[in-house]
Amino acid sequence: MGSDRRFDMRFDNHRVVITAAGRDFGRTLAIQLADLGAEIFLSARSLAAAECVRDEIRARGHQQVHAFACDLTDPSSIREFASDAALRTDRVDLLVNNGSRYLEGPDLLSASDADVVDTIASGATGTVLTVKNFLPLLLNSDKPDVVTMVSACGTPGHQRSDAHDAFYAAKSAQAGFAEILSKRLRPQGVRVISLYPPDFDNADPLSDQWENTPRGAKDSLTAQSLVECVLFAVAQPRDCFIKAFHFEQV
Repeated sequence: MGSDRRFDMRFDNHRVVITAAGRDFGRTLAIQLADLGAEIFLSARSLAAAECVRDEIRARGHQQVHAFACDLTDPSSIREFASDAALRTDRVDLLVNNGSRYLEGPDLLSASDADVVDTIASGATGTVLTVKNFLPLLLNSDKPDVVTMVSACGTPGHQRSDAHDAFYAAKSAQAGFAEILSKRLRPQGVRVISLYPPDFDNADPLSDQWENTPRGAKDSLTAQSLVECVLFAVAQPRDCFIKAFHFEQV
């Protein structure tokens, strides 16, 4: 993190699973958490994409990072991801549900049936099955957290995005799942945290732009701020259950 930011915490004792970390915000979060000392278990739909990010992180001097292939539309792929991770760790402290296919187009007829199925499966079914398969490892942790990157599209009444109706459906499903999961897992000490960002700027965390991105009141939301929201929520004492972060749109 930049020296002018407010977070100097470390995550050396955290074992973190991040889905869809081969690019965009998943990659950003994996790099940032590795820099803070976490052991990272990252997945992407293709193993090559996951291994690319793994190698970027290792090049920064962090060797505790593992790459996996996981297709969030395929239940067997999710099970295999969790099983392979369990061969390398006996617990997971933080599961980040970052994976969800984006589908653009405000016209319902603009997408094929296959695109609709893929979008809803990756965001809705994929999230449910990822939590289900990683839950035993989460329950082995003394600090288990589940973070889901939902979207402003998962907020009731939201209509400002040009995302396809199927994307709205997937995000609404994620929101409903996180809501009930938060209540049902609290007795077991698992915190369930959801983020509902609008469109945001995701600068490459390995570029100079990461430190120089404008972050004023009139600027768009940034990946830097979303990372800090995740870090803030996870770093709170275990009596503090932050359920959700909602953001104003510029």
